[in-house]
Amino acid sequence: TQGRTTSYLGPQFDDTEIRAALERRSVRYETVENPAQTAAQHLEQGRIVAWFQGAMEFGDRALGNRSILADPQRAETKDKINSMIKYREPYRPFAPVVPADEVEKYFEVESGFSCPFMEKVVPVRQEFRETLGAVTHVDGSGRVQTVAEEDNPLFHALLREFEALSGMPIVLNTSFNINGEPIVLSPDDAITTFFNSGLEVLVLGSQVLVKDH
Repeated sequence: TQGRTTSYLGPQFDDTEIRAALERRSVRYETVENPAQTAAQHLEQGRIVAWFQGAMEFGDRALGNRSILADPQRAETKDKINSMIKYREPYRPFAPVVPADEVEKYFEVESGFSCPFMEKVVPVRQEFRETLGAVTHVDGSGRVQTVAEEDNPLFHALLREFEALSGMPIVLNTSFNINGEPIVLSPDDAITTFFNSGLEVLVLGSQVLVKDH
């Protein structure tokens, strides 16, 4: 929107291009009507979801268009992502993402606080630190990202769908890449990374891939 700052400045791919990439590689997928709801259902069931939507972010942060998402309320989530995908030091937490109008409820911030680029570290409110264990650092802080509906309607919808299922509109967000690799740019990158990692679900536009275990 005019007058707002955004980082969604990179390449984007429509569903026709995405389906062509999937069919070139004979990958089995399902097309869904509501990708935000489908992703939220998988998250609530404890699966790690790769989320590829819209224009790629500019810079070194995944802000909801090239992201790996997970349920931050599961104690095992952080270790699961590290062992399957990220291979990072276990003490490094991942970032929480929350609707902009809910941030004050869960984090110790002033009224009107906004952090769309995930560049600030703030205290998690004491009563949520244990619940949000996968995104809370040992000092009780979190590198929070706020999402306004007008900036990313689909990602915002995912948070609301997840809230309807889990009671909390917060998901873990980290960049869609394997440790040492660049963040995925194209559908081909996303498909390759999905199959070369422990990721369980890939939502590419309206297309959903689920690994058979």
